[in-house]
Amino acid sequence: MIAALGLLLGIVAGLLFAPDVPLALQNYLPIAVVAALDAVFGGLRAYLDGIFDDKVFVVSFVSNVVIAAAIVYLGDQLGVGAQLTTGVVVVLGIRIFSNVAAIRRHVFHA
Repeated sequence: MIAALGLLLGIVAGLLFAPDVPLALQNYLPIAVVAALDAVFGGLRAYLDGIFDDKVFVVSFVSNVVIAAAIVYLGDQLGVGAQLTTGVVVVLGIRIFSNVAAIRRHVFHA
């Protein structure tokens, strides 16, 4: 319940204040969002499997975002930022779809 309230509060605050992302960080925002979505769907899958741990979820959430941003930063420094960004999105996208498939199996008992 607290998580849902926090999410709702965050959405309302984002809509009211409409924060601007600095130009230097705009390449990292989509990657951070995809990494965060991976952690959220992984947490939901763990919850449905009965193995959810809030500490593991927080560490997974933060580390996914930091590691994904670090990979993209490294790619920018090496001059291959677009390729590494694509790689991160593909890997995290595969994980997201795998978790969603498992969630769907839980929900529809298939």
